[in-house]
Order: sequence, then structure tokens, then C-alpha cells
Amino acid sequence: MIDDKVIRAIRKHALLNAIRHDGKASTKAVMSKVIGEFPDLRGIIKDLISVVEKVVDDINKLTIDQQERILSEEFPEVLKEKPKEEVKRLPPLPNVNKFKKVVMRLAPYPSGPLHIGNARMAVLNDEYVKMYNGKLILAYDDTIGSEEKTILPEAYDLIKEGLEWLGVKWHETIYKSDRIHLFYKYAKKLIEMGHAYVCVCDPETFREEYKVKRRACPDRNLPIETHLERWEKMLEGYYKEREAVVRLKTGMDLENPAFRDVPILRISYREHPRVGQKYIVWPLLEFNWAIDDHLLGITHILRGKDLIKEDFVEEFVWNLFGWEKAEFIHYGIVKFKGISLSKSKARRLIEQGVYRGWEDPRTWSLQSLKARGIRPEAVRQALIDLGLSLTDIEYSPEILYAYNRKIIDKEAKRLFFIADPIKLKIENIPEDEKIAKLPWHPDFPERGYREIRLKIVDSTTEIIISRNDFESVKNGEIIRLKELFNIKIENKESFTASFHSKDLDIARKYKAKIIHWLTDEMSKKMKLIMPDGNEIEGFVENNINQIEPGSIVQFERFGFAKIHSIEPAFGYFTHN
Repeated sequence: MIDDKVIRAIRKHALLNAIRHDGKASTKAVMSKVIGEFPDLRGIIKDLISVVEKVVDDINKLTIDQQERILSEEFPEVLKEKPKEEVKRLPPLPNVNKFKKVVMRLAPYPSGPLHIGNARMAVLNDEYVKMYNGKLILAYDDTIGSEEKTILPEAYDLIKEGLEWLGVKWHETIYKSDRIHLFYKYAKKLIEMGHAYVCVCDPETFREEYKVKRRACPDRNLPIETHLERWEKMLEGYYKEREAVVRLKTGMDLENPAFRDVPILRISYREHPRVGQKYIVWPLLEFNWAIDDHLLGITHILRGKDLIKEDFVEEFVWNLFGWEKAEFIHYGIVKFKGISLSKSKARRLIEQGVYRGWEDPRTWSLQSLKARGIRPEAVRQALIDLGLSLTDIEYSPEILYAYNRKIIDKEAKRLFFIADPIKLKIENIPEDEKIAKLPWHPDFPERGYREIRLKIVDSTTEIIISRNDFESVKNGEIIRLKELFNIKIENKESFTASFHSKDLDIARKYKAKIIHWLTDEMSKKMKLIMPDGNEIEGFVENNINQIEPGSIVQFERFGFAKIHSIEPAFGYFTHN
């Protein structure tokens, strides 16, 4: 029998399960707990499922704050069972005791601002440096490398802004473009030592005739003096682009073709935003880091497991010079579900006017997350929780939103926002039914209330509701205007309704849909930018005038949004 004792147990387990899972209880999990407590109920399982589904549905409509408050009030005896939120920690760094001080580095390429994918690199390095009271270096990796990647002059500042927003603390800033002379110095040493050579083979010929077939090209075994002369000619501009490269003698018989005599410097006559055309020979990423990770005293290097070529070249160079090795720590690849993280694509679409700049939500830049109202502490914890697993995963933005929701829900004031609005005429309204008093936050009545007033003329008024709400009801159906009264839909074709009753209990009796509403007098037009880049227009209650720009609000039954301006009313949708 499903008596009050059973219902109380269902409610208890639904609250506990909801609090454990971001406010959403699972019917299956609650059923398991209840059956475990009352095994005799297995004989009426269908009836039990119906009751549990109803309780779970009611609990899931509450905020986490409401769920926690109800749990403490109705079930104080189980508070000790309430799980403390587990804060995930990163595993310790390997072989820390080998070094006097942990030194790590961030190496962003300034082709654009940091995006959600780059943030993982920044957060992990920052967390480890703080864990060990170490040193973090911001090293702009602004050498001219591949032809596909282009340096964006403003990216230097955009990257800095993103790091500051994330709360990343670094102790020194360097630019690789200021250190080219160092890379030249060690490149020349490698040539003098016979470990590198200047190859003037056609790139396609080298790949097809030598690299693929594991044969040394004719240049490889020329005298060191010849390669030093060619090196000077490279620096002097004697060769055109692709006519000469410096190759490291890693070996032409290696199993992996990518490792066979890898290029470490190449020629480019492109203009550099910081140093112009001062240099025409540029180090490739693997080589410049082999040198700088030693010179900067880097002790631990975090990188994706796909960057094995970088590991190989760095270790190869360190062995040649007899340098102490840094520790490599790898993690798996994260693909963000439904998200494009191409900076070059985003930059092109910005230049074409398709995107609204780097704040456009489709860029997924840190600037765009800030514009939407995503909190940096939510980003940090979401990325820390990924840890250093070597398993490749597909990451859903909903996980980030869940972290963010926990942070902003308590502070976000509530407002009505009507998207895709229509007008509905209501007749036979008593004169005293014209003020709705609503809390700024349902969990914190001490924060005060706001009002929405009806203008009633001859017992008639006109309200604004969403088309979706209107299309979901039928003629003769009772619906409730939130915090006001109940109405009956009279004629959908003429968009008319009539006053039915005042009490909420009557609405519950009819299982009335509760909808949001506004009036012309108490609303203003508003534009919202959605995560897919679409712009929607609707009406927001004019109590938005009391909101500070930059604040995050919750549009009830719609979602969270960050308000950018009041006149005109404009903002970015955050998430549900």
C-alpha cells in the first residue's frame, strides 16, 4: 500500500538524488531506493512508478536551493547523508623532487583569442603552478611557421584578456619573435656538430624519393663547411621560400615517416606584426621549444597525446646537447560536441561580417563566454574535472552549463521575457485584479519584489503572451497568468479570453498551465543573441530598468541571459 510513509520516503530519496545530480532526480534511481526500503511494494510496481514519477517531476521543477531548503526542513535527520560536493583534484606532477622549482609555460599562438579548447591548457598549467608554488611563463609562440597560420596583431591583447578573465597568474611574459637570435645560435651549433644540414632539395622530391623510400638525400652527407655556407646564404636572403630548409639528422630509417630528418628552420618573407621583415628564417615549433624549454628552465610540459612529434624532436635535441630533460605529461584529445573551434574560420567570418566579432557566441572564444555570462570559475572546474586522462572524449557544453548554473542561479534576478509575442484580450476582469507582485528571486524573498500592473478599461485588458503558450491551449481551457489570476480561453481565432477565478488552488484543480505575460505599458522591446548566433526579439518587463548592465538575469521559463544594455534592451542568452 502506498501510504503517507511511503510517499515521504519517495520525496526524501527524490530530493537527495536531485541534489546529487544538478537538481534533476532520476525516477529509476528513486524507485531503486524505495523498493530497497519497502520490498513488499514490488507487487504494485505499476502504481508505485506512477507515484514516483509524479513526485520526481515536482521535485525537478524546483531550483537546487529550494530542494536543499526543503530537505533541511522536512528531513533534518538525513542531512548527514547529504553528499558534500566532491571537488576533483589533479594528480601530482611526476618527479617534482628532481627540480629546485616547478616551472611551466603557456605557449599560445597569436592567431586569435583563446577559445574553450585552449583554456584547458591554460587552466591545467595554472593549477599545477599554484599547487607547487612554482613559476608560470606566458610565451607567445609567434614565430612564422606554416603558411596556413597567420598572426593576428590584436591577438596578443585578446589572449592576455582571456587569461586574466580565467584567473590565470603568470610571472613572466616572453615573445618568441624576440628570441630568434637564440634559435639561430643553436641551429648553427647543430650544423657545426654535424647533427643538422641545409637541404636544398625540392620538397616534393625529398618526400617522395627520400623520405618515403628511407634514403638519404644528396645534401645530407655534404661537408659541414658547405652547410655553414648555405646557412649564411639562407640568412642573407639568397634562397627563395621552399628552396632551402635546415633539417635535423634524426635518421632516414625511422619507422615513423614524420620523424625522418625533420625540418627545424625554414624561409618565409612574410611580414611579422612585431618585428616586420627583420628575420626571414624562422624556427619551427618543435625546434624553438627544444631550445627554449631548456633556456627557460621548464620542468614540466603539458600537451595533448597527439603531439608526439614535438616530444621526439625536443628529446632528440636535448640529448645532442647533453641537457637535462623536462617531464612530459600528456592528456587525451577533447572534442567539443557541436562546436567549431577553428580560429582561422572564425576570423574569416568576422572579416566577412557574418560573425559579430570575437564576442560572437559561435567563436567559443573566452571573450564570447564572458559576453554570454559564463563564469570563469565554471570553466575552470569543468576543465579540471577532465583531468589528465589519456582517453579521448567528446565533451558536451551542457556539462559546462551545469557548473555555471550552480554559480549564477543564486544571484540572478528573475524577469518575464516573451519571445514570439502575440496579444490576447481578456474580458470581465474585477477592478481589484490588476497588480501582480513577484519576487526578484523565489528563494530569497528578503531581496524584495517587483510589480507588473494591468491597465483595465471597462473590465477589459490586453496582455502579451508567447505564441507557443497560446498554441498549446484549446478553446474553453483554463490557464493561469503567473502570480495574477486564472483565465478561460474563449475564442482562439479572435484571441479572446475571460476572467475565470483568482485562487491558485482552482488552477491546480483544473491542472491549468501557468504562463508568463506582460502588457504594453509594463514592457519594452528587447533583442537577445542566441548561442547559434541568431538574434531574436521579444518583450521584457520594464523592471529591467532596475538591472545593472553586465548583470545576469533569469528569464523565467526561458533561460539565463547577460544584460549588456538597458536602452535599448539588449543581451546575450547564456543557457537554460
